[in-house]
Amino acid sequence: MKPFYIIYICLLFVGVSCTDVIEVDVPEAPPRLTIEASLDWEQGTSGSDQTILLSTSTPYFAEQKIAPVLGASVRVTNEDSGAEFIFEDQNNGEYTTSNFIPVIGDTYALEVIYNDERYTATETLVPVSDIVDVFQSTEGGEDKDALEVNVTFDDPADIENYYFLRFKSDGDLFPELYYIKDEFIDGNEFTIYYEKIEDEDDAIKEFQPGETVDIAFYGISKQYHDYLRLLVDQYENSGSPFSPTPVPLVGNCVNIDNPNTIAYGYFRVTEAIKTSYTIE
Repeated sequence: MKPFYIIYICLLFVGVSCTDVIEVDVPEAPPRLTIEASLDWEQGTSGSDQTILLSTSTPYFAEQKIAPVLGASVRVTNEDSGAEFIFEDQNNGEYTTSNFIPVIGDTYALEVIYNDERYTATETLVPVSDIVDVFQSTEGGEDKDALEVNVTFDDPADIENYYFLRFKSDGDLFPELYYIKDEFIDGNEFTIYYEKIEDEDDAIKEFQPGETVDIAFYGISKQYHDYLRLLVDQYENSGSPFSPTPVPLVGNCVNIDNPNTIAYGYFRVTEAIKTSYTIE
């Protein structure tokens, strides 16, 4: 009976040790201001109604994932005309104006004053090229049997252009993002396709008849294109064992009073075309 007794004790020891609770201290960075300032002038509208969102970063395990910023001062100035646009605090993290005037080619400066520190950024309003056609097919994607949505646009010749294309269908949790540089398509007609390949593990299904896809097409600056490239590349490569180490994504909003305290987010000013397509 002695050998049996020894084995029993060992098993009991192993079982008890597995229930031990190990506490790990997770480092927390101080809250940082997050500026979501996308002033998009949709074609066919005046572009006068604009909203800027301010919040602070929160710890990963915090119950409150979004901490809205109240009481900040937000202003956008057209540096070419001198026109100023004050964004009013809505007491929920939103700052709005109804008198913004978008002018293609003009440069706009953002100023946010929060906790007695001033954050600034500048962007030039870039035009967007015309969409020639939106259609469905099974020809451009990886799966020749799967439906895809195609967007065709004309790129003007001899002008360095950058674009941002956003697709989001009824069943998408997150949008599909494309950043485009016209280096190899200058002056030509170009088509971008959006295809969903069925994946049971991620609960992704192919496009089905009746499904609607919202499409937004933006003309953007080079610096915003470069920011998007880093953002999309890190998102698409996350979770892979061979993915590069993520780097902090720093936008164009600079803390003038304390440069060591960076702000997250980006200030962009764009012209946009928004449309939708329903799969047949």
